[in-house]
Amino acid sequence: MRETGSTAEASLGEVAALFLKLGCVAFGGPAAHIALMRDEVVRRRRWVTEQQFLDLLGASNLIPGPTSTELAIYLGYARAGWRGLILAGALFILPAALISLALAWAYVRYGSTPEATWLLYGIKPVIIAVVVQAIWALSRTAVQGRLSAAIGALVLVLYALGFNEIVLLLGAGVVVTLVRAAWRGRSRPRVLGVVPLLAAPALPAAAGAVDPIGLFLVFLKIGAVLYGSGYVLLAFLRNDLVLRLGWLTDRQLIDAVAVGQLTPGPVFTTATFIGYVLGGVGGAALSTLGIFLPSFLFVAVVYPLVPRLRGSPWTSGFLDGVNVAALGLMLAVTWQLGRSAVVDWLTAALALGAAAVLVMLRVNSVWLIAGGAVVGLVARWLGR
Repeated sequence: MRETGSTAEASLGEVAALFLKLGCVAFGGPAAHIALMRDEVVRRRRWVTEQQFLDLLGASNLIPGPTSTELAIYLGYARAGWRGLILAGALFILPAALISLALAWAYVRYGSTPEATWLLYGIKPVIIAVVVQAIWALSRTAVQGRLSAAIGALVLVLYALGFNEIVLLLGAGVVVTLVRAAWRGRSRPRVLGVVPLLAAPALPAAAGAVDPIGLFLVFLKIGAVLYGSGYVLLAFLRNDLVLRLGWLTDRQLIDAVAVGQLTPGPVFTTATFIGYVLGGVGGAALSTLGIFLPSFLFVAVVYPLVPRLRGSPWTSGFLDGVNVAALGLMLAVTWQLGRSAVVDWLTAALALGAAAVLVMLRVNSVWLIAGGAVVGLVARWLGR
């Protein structure tokens, strides 16, 4: 059914309000972002089903770029078309970009960034509870038998041993596809429609003195080819900006990545901070545009293929494998985050209390995060 003008505008308004809010409160990294989005679009608003959400998450993992940002772009597209695609991604990125810009200004002016540990002290334990609750809910859809359960557990173990995330995701997809094919008695899989998208071409990066076009090309290249976490981003940035071009020092790069960890929203807004340090407001804008632009383009190309992936027995098996592997990765990252988030009796109480509230009252997780921030403020005021 074709949407009327008023209905389409209402959908755009919903998309804008939701992803601007998430951009302001989504601390904790991609796993936390995914959990918050699921809480909003599956449980509370029912924009998509659990299976559709998992499929979009799987598609986000198959293309380069920041997974949670691409999931936001997918969800905006699903709700309000191409205008929703642009709004969801842009507004999810905007708060972190503006905060990074302000911190970069302070960094250039004063030589350091303001401390924000008091805020994260109260927020991180709550994020742990939100993510664990989301993993549990998603697993009831993603884990469809002993095979998928075994694949998820294996991915969790291999990731802990240091295996690359994209290798684990693709490997899980291939294994599930081949095992199901063997069960069906088939011998030759059809070509996976998404495979050509997995090898985005590397764009040439400019060398020499810092200039606007060179800065844009460096971050465009990184956004077009980077898979994995913020730690992988650190390796790319160091290779290009410190070792090859000499535009940053190691200390400046570490400070930039720390800012990306302290802000809500995507850690890729590290590019905003670096862009300002190297080229002022214009450099910040170009760096941010460069690193996120490929994600918008990839999502626009892949989104129409997602229902076809689910419709084919071959690609459906591949997507199921990627989905359960993604949950295994989320669980591994949550364990790592939990070790740094739950550091004393108060943070343990926050994590357990948030989990109990989520299970018993089904409260909006944003309120729990706000409550955690208040606890962090009070703890600092009391001199903890």
